[in-house]
Amino acid sequence: MATPAPNRFPDDTGADIFVREYPTAVVPDAPGYLTTRPPLLVLHVPGHGEEYEIRVRRVINALVDPLSDGGKLVPYAILQAGSDGDLLAGEAGKQLTFGIPGNMTPDRFPDFELLRDTVAYVREHPGDWTAPAAKELRDHAYRRRAERGGLPGLLWSLGGKEAPPATGLRGWLLRTWWLSLTRTLPRWLWARRKTARLVRPGRLSLNRRSRWLGTELNVRRSGEDLFGVMDAVAARQAPRLALPADHPRHAEALQAVDRLLLRALLEDLGRPSVGRVLPKRRRRRARPVILLEMPRDAADGAQAAERFLRSFRQAGATVGGPGPLVVAVGRISGTLRAELDPEECNLSQAGLLLHEDAHRPVWVGLREEPFSRAGLPVRRVSPRRFRLSWRTQTSVLAGSTALAVSLLGVGGVELLSGPERDTGCAGGGTAAVAELAEPVPVEPKKWYDEMREVIDRQNARAVRFAEEEDRTVRTVVHFGSDEPTDRTDTLFDGTIPELRGIAMWQGQILREAGADESLVPLVVDVRTTGKGFKDAAAEARELVEEVREADRRGVRNHETVVGVLGFAQSKEATRDALDILESADIPVVGTTATADEMLVSQTYWPFTPLNSDEARMAAEFATTSNIVARPEGADGCVPARHAVVVQNSDDLYSASLAGKFTKWFPGDEQLVNFSQEGAFGTAPPGSPNVTTAAQLAGTVCEMLGSAGGDPIVYWSARARDFTAFVNAFDKQGTCVKDGLTVLGGNELTNVALTGEYADKAWLRLYHSAHRLPTTDKRASWRTQRFAREYDALVGGPSKADPWRHDGHSAVSYDAFHMLSQAVDGARSGRDVHRSAVLAVLRGGVSFEGATGYVHRPLSPNRPPADKTLVLLRQTDGGPVVVGVCGAYEGGVKSQDQGPLCAAD
Repeated sequence: MATPAPNRFPDDTGADIFVREYPTAVVPDAPGYLTTRPPLLVLHVPGHGEEYEIRVRRVINALVDPLSDGGKLVPYAILQAGSDGDLLAGEAGKQLTFGIPGNMTPDRFPDFELLRDTVAYVREHPGDWTAPAAKELRDHAYRRRAERGGLPGLLWSLGGKEAPPATGLRGWLLRTWWLSLTRTLPRWLWARRKTARLVRPGRLSLNRRSRWLGTELNVRRSGEDLFGVMDAVAARQAPRLALPADHPRHAEALQAVDRLLLRALLEDLGRPSVGRVLPKRRRRRARPVILLEMPRDAADGAQAAERFLRSFRQAGATVGGPGPLVVAVGRISGTLRAELDPEECNLSQAGLLLHEDAHRPVWVGLREEPFSRAGLPVRRVSPRRFRLSWRTQTSVLAGSTALAVSLLGVGGVELLSGPERDTGCAGGGTAAVAELAEPVPVEPKKWYDEMREVIDRQNARAVRFAEEEDRTVRTVVHFGSDEPTDRTDTLFDGTIPELRGIAMWQGQILREAGADESLVPLVVDVRTTGKGFKDAAAEARELVEEVREADRRGVRNHETVVGVLGFAQSKEATRDALDILESADIPVVGTTATADEMLVSQTYWPFTPLNSDEARMAAEFATTSNIVARPEGADGCVPARHAVVVQNSDDLYSASLAGKFTKWFPGDEQLVNFSQEGAFGTAPPGSPNVTTAAQLAGTVCEMLGSAGGDPIVYWSARARDFTAFVNAFDKQGTCVKDGLTVLGGNELTNVALTGEYADKAWLRLYHSAHRLPTTDKRASWRTQRFAREYDALVGGPSKADPWRHDGHSAVSYDAFHMLSQAVDGARSGRDVHRSAVLAVLRGGVSFEGATGYVHRPLSPNRPPADKTLVLLRQTDGGPVVVGVCGAYEGGVKSQDQGPLCAAD
């Protein structure tokens, strides 16, 4: 039998995932992941007596060993309660302030130190507290502040000496006012500053909201200062602290002051914010860790340890900003467990949950058997080091900036003058596309039926895994719109390319599952939800009823539903469907629904960038890139200064995208509401409502004529409406002389790549997409391979397929990959529970996909971090990339891709 290693983590179920995720939760790949507040983690350790203590110490050692190499690599604290009266919040702050790794932040704890000194003074005088004593509290706290040095310490030390020698009036003033200058005035200013920081804003502050301590203690009187507030706290709690230690009111008083201390510590740990520019923020590279050793049952110190956990649960729920990772190792009482109401899970799920914002604490029960084996090592963290402190670098930057400004003032003419501005058109010359080119042929029924047949064959193969090989098999449901029946429906609906991507990934799963029994083969249940997803809510309700009935009665292995794919459009109906599916905790991975307003469910993960990101990128592109033809026949193009925005105010996607574009676009804009059905919802007042394409063409033409110059049309409505508009605009002919630049959303990829507008030489069309075309040299090897596999699936000449460069199939392929990887990670023995799939999705999955590198989101229930977003221009030679943001392959980051890709 292997000898248990004192610094190795017990190899319990899922421990391999936990030890993989723990270091990255403390020191993530990108600092942005530090913005989350991970859940309180309780690792329940079995055993009694000395054996229990040895096991607890082993787990603590395994977790702290990777955080140190002889000195602290990250800020951490190991808490051990010596008695029930200990305030562990104070000990946590003391340890976190000691041995801070060089030049790392957070490195200042002003709120905590002040509250610690104040609470200590109150505890030293529990029985003889006589209010008001605000002055005594202030004097004590300021003396302790002076002892820590800095300017207050220097002034305090000077105040203890005689005044500098001087004669005459100056000498008399110095001798008379010396203490006032060195002690009284600095102390008064310090107290006012602390009151403005912790209790209420100063008179000149623009932020009039109450500060955290004022909110915590419900301070209502505007004239109350910090030490008056703390004096009131002392008056309430000091008599209780004087009671015997076993009195319930004594315990309540300790809980109250412990919570205040911990709240102050959490506020300090939340500063500075995570960032990439300011030196102080850039040095926030690791998450502070607090490890709590739970004493044996009823042992001295157990109450103090549980008090700390209660305080963290209460205080942590109200604090924003980056949070520490708190891990309690040992046993907690049944009473505390009921209060915490933790989510019970295994180690693999707990490891993944370390990366997401806390909603509930997490409880993991460790078994006895793994403690008899050697266990698993935990990889040592390696945070980025900085040679200069943030204060030094800030000074250097300030000096450099001042020098640069001086140079600019001296040589401004030379610096500001430069070569003549480039007027080359983004994506090529002013001509739009080749005239009279033929659109590609479309066979809707044939193509749809072919994909359904492929999926049906693959479903039969998945069922055979369950019935003939006794494998664990599960079902995912795909919600799409109705089967397209004619050429128009096919072009304006992404159902066929979406099904192709799903069929491709399902085939990949089944091929790999034949050799790898750890993978879970998946059946795809394709369900339609009516034209334009109008029946999405009803279909979701039906699925929920089926799932609940199956949970009650049980179903065959392969019929168990573990997730949902699809909802390709942002509609009121699809948003309602997400609410319904959340009620049954069914995981949903979206495809091309991009409206921010779809983020209503904690069980839904969108896969493509949100409208807010797309609109910001589009607005930046429109105003910095040459996309509008120069007037009067001059060669070249210029950026846009005016936008005519066309939206359908009754369409969630369209109204969302239009609203966000107008927010970001710095030029002038005019809004038009276009609905061929005559439904205008909450159309903004003063904007025209248009019901026919001919009317829209006339309205847009008139607005373009009255624009101040360099106008574009920003199109956020659906692709079907765009085609009607283009045809009407072409037929009218009065505004096509100088050409028309249209910038549109990802909806236009449904039809723009099919050659539908190939004969409109006056149209300069730019639109967004979700993957790079293979003709672009930046397309990754995975994108190129996907395109080859897509061609093999579709067959025939590649130019005859309308969606070869379209992102729909690649998005559904990667979205299904994301869901299937979560299903594989959630498997425990023969079981795959939906709750476990949710846990894996909340932790995030990563892989190199057809759309680019897929990485866990910076915030829960958001698209993958740095998701690829492309801007294309349609030309006679095919799509040309005019802008790309995000991780189109591993190692590429939007922060390095220029202003077009700047974070919101």
